[in-house]
Amino acid sequence: MAPPATGSQTAQKPEAADDLDTRIAPDPFAIVLPALAALGAIASIAAVNWVGHERTPDRARTRRKATNTLRDLESCCLGLSEIFRRFLRYPKLFAGEGGSVSSPMKFGVHGPRITADTSRACQQLMNDTASMLVLASKNAYDVMAAIEDGEIEAPESVYFGFTDAQERLNQLFQSRATLKTTVEAGNFIADQLTKLVRELKQHRVE
Repeated sequence: MAPPATGSQTAQKPEAADDLDTRIAPDPFAIVLPALAALGAIASIAAVNWVGHERTPDRARTRRKATNTLRDLESCCLGLSEIFRRFLRYPKLFAGEGGSVSSPMKFGVHGPRITADTSRACQQLMNDTASMLVLASKNAYDVMAAIEDGEIEAPESVYFGFTDAQERLNQLFQSRATLKTTVEAGNFIADQLTKLVRELKQHRVE
């Protein structure tokens, strides 16, 4: 008969030092949702095809040239693509962990412990996402104004592309997608919007 286990034999293996030096992270959706909102601001260009109006004689033109506005909006799209790629570099934080990996879009279930280095990266992501939301909203507005003023004349197929991006975003909310699925879809939509904005650049009226 085997001897009873001693205290040293039954004790659990000590955690690694890195695992001990961690803190609970803010809910990842607090960063991901503003990034999705920035994508939604750009995708709202689709609305011009349905509710846009031709320029009236008494309506002032925007001060920015369409060329500059489209260039800046393209930069926003590229910036958002990079933000979603940065999300993907931190799967522990942005892909769920344990039972939360399959949890639907919901606050309060995604709160992994992270190191100080990851925390700093997380804060930088929040800063960059917040800035991108402001810039994307402003530049999308100016692009829509340029379209209504006749400075950009794109075919309907381009607007249908923006509509498709809207539907993809809506589906994430309607299906309450998981955090991992949301981040992966956001990365795809950001690339999709980049291509659409570049297509708009081909339809500037000289």
